[in-house]
Amino acid sequence: MIKGFVDGILYNIRGLSLGIKIPKLLFLGILRFLILVAITIIFASFVLVYHDKLMSHIWVKPESIWIVWIWHFLSWLITMFMIALSTLFAYIVSQIFFSVLIMDYMSRITERIMTGKVEEPKLSFFKFFIHLIKQEIPRAFFPVSISIFFFILGWLTPFGPIIAIVSTLLTIAFLSWDNTDLVPARRLIPIKERISFLFKNLPFHIGFGLYFLIPLLNSIFFSFAPIGGTMYYLEVSKVSSKE
Repeated sequence: MIKGFVDGILYNIRGLSLGIKIPKLLFLGILRFLILVAITIIFASFVLVYHDKLMSHIWVKPESIWIVWIWHFLSWLITMFMIALSTLFAYIVSQIFFSVLIMDYMSRITERIMTGKVEEPKLSFFKFFIHLIKQEIPRAFFPVSISIFFFILGWLTPFGPIIAIVSTLLTIAFLSWDNTDLVPARRLIPIKERISFLFKNLPFHIGFGLYFLIPLLNSIFFSFAPIGGTMYYLEVSKVSSKE
């Protein structure tokens, strides 16, 4: 368990290191980062533009100076919550419609570097693109759904701090799985086997996702994570096949 956790930390660093050295991977990692930032800004700007209209539907600003501070406080909380939701939606949109192709291409380059070829079924580009989107939907919605579920559960129960920790660990594990799942998804391995791979290697995925919790650095590691995720899956599957 501890070894898997430490391996997760190290593989993310290895992936970032390789991504910086290979020009194509460096370009794709930067491109993925810029797309996510651009879409997040668009969603967040939409929230800020319609902030006043949203608040007017929830609670009209009171005239009394004694309670107007409560209105401002509520307004701030709702704004922060909506911006957080907009970030999640931006992540989903960028993943499904843009980053899924970038991530797959990064994974292909990594696989070719490690094995000399890319193992995949023969499909047309259109069919393969649809397949990637279908695979990305559960991978993108799992962490978001879990985060929202535990967020609500934390508010409704007295175990908020414990639930917050569990929620965070599961979320980063699913975000890590989004990167280790690229190769098996491309090879059309059934979803049940791929989810089983996640839970069998849960300590690794938690260690791999620790960098996603570090402000500023998380965006860098997140952008290049497909490289480390691909390296790990290929090496683990190679060991399994020998056994």
